[in-house]
Amino acid sequence: MISSATSSGSMTGFSHPARLRRSVLSVPAINQRALEKASSLACDAIIFDLEDSVAPERKAEARDNLRRLFATENFGSRERIIRINGLQTAEAHEDMALVLSCWPDAVLIPKVNTPHDVQLAGEMLDEADAAETLRIWAMIETPKAILNAAAIAEYGRTAGARLDCFVVGLNDLRKDTGVPAEPGRTYLVPWLMQVVLAARAFGLDVIDSVSNDFKDLTAFEAECGQGRAMGFDGKMLIHPAQIEGANRQFGFSDEAIAEARMVISAFSAPGASDLNVINVNGRMIERLHLEQAERLMAKASLADQNRKDQP
Repeated sequence: MISSATSSGSMTGFSHPARLRRSVLSVPAINQRALEKASSLACDAIIFDLEDSVAPERKAEARDNLRRLFATENFGSRERIIRINGLQTAEAHEDMALVLSCWPDAVLIPKVNTPHDVQLAGEMLDEADAAETLRIWAMIETPKAILNAAAIAEYGRTAGARLDCFVVGLNDLRKDTGVPAEPGRTYLVPWLMQVVLAARAFGLDVIDSVSNDFKDLTAFEAECGQGRAMGFDGKMLIHPAQIEGANRQFGFSDEAIAEARMVISAFSAPGASDLNVINVNGRMIERLHLEQAERLMAKASLADQNRKDQP
């Protein structure tokens, strides 16, 4: 039985260290040229894909590619995630063995439908004595996943569950529901917001779905802006041309940074350390704004570090 007991810390709001996930680039593990280029790109995180982008007869070759890549390449501060094949497929155990030999930052589980899928992935890692630092990301890309998003997120807060992040997959969801790929994603927005709400309720990050037309960067940035407004932390990308726009749209403006510094400074003033609400020039600032400001500054610092990591 899956326990409903939560791990230490709050079940609401942010409950894990800030990570920068504005641009999450998916790279097919079978594409040697793309793999070689990945370490030089300005994305925050890279998903090395063994699932949809790799034909069945080339799965073993793709695993060999990643084994060599992880042994030789330095990705700096970028998060490295390996997307394995579905847990019920014949490839899953070999994929997980590769994960354990490469030690990425996280393993991305496709087509998560229920909390049991996250539990099963965690048990596979636990049985191999994988360090707690090897985290789990979950693809939310089926009707069942949307309906169960809150339950999946809640399970992710149980002790040892390892779940850090949701990644929305709209291509599969559109296929399963018949909702067309229209500009503005009008009929998908309620489902997207449901996933964001579930993630936020239980302290997970949440990444918006890919935009398939990587040549139309204007439409892509508009979709990024929509995702940012809905509360997503970043966007899954399919082409390096999308990185700059995602980093900008999910980034931090000078005005936002100045505001965050003002809030932090206000709560650092003498006599303010034990207050929950303070008056700044006729404006009431709550301690929750301090938490938001500190998190924004932490992410802005990570963005600066990413820029310094670029060749």
